[in-house]
Amino acid sequence: MIPPLFLGLGMPEIIVILLVILLLFGGKKIPELMRGAGKGVRAFKDGMKETTTDEDAEKDTKE
Repeated sequence: MIPPLFLGLGMPEIIVILLVILLLFGGKKIPELMRGAGKGVRAFKDGMKETTTDEDAEKDTKE
């Protein structure tokens, strides 16, 4: 038995969702959507790094 991947969705459900996305946006738009999502994830990670760096700097100044 394969465990559910995300939010209780199995592989068949994920495949159906991906097919619906492909039908809605078409093959040409998907790379643009993924590029935008990648930029968003990168910006989020950079923001998390800055927050961690700021917290470390505050700890150093308090000591």
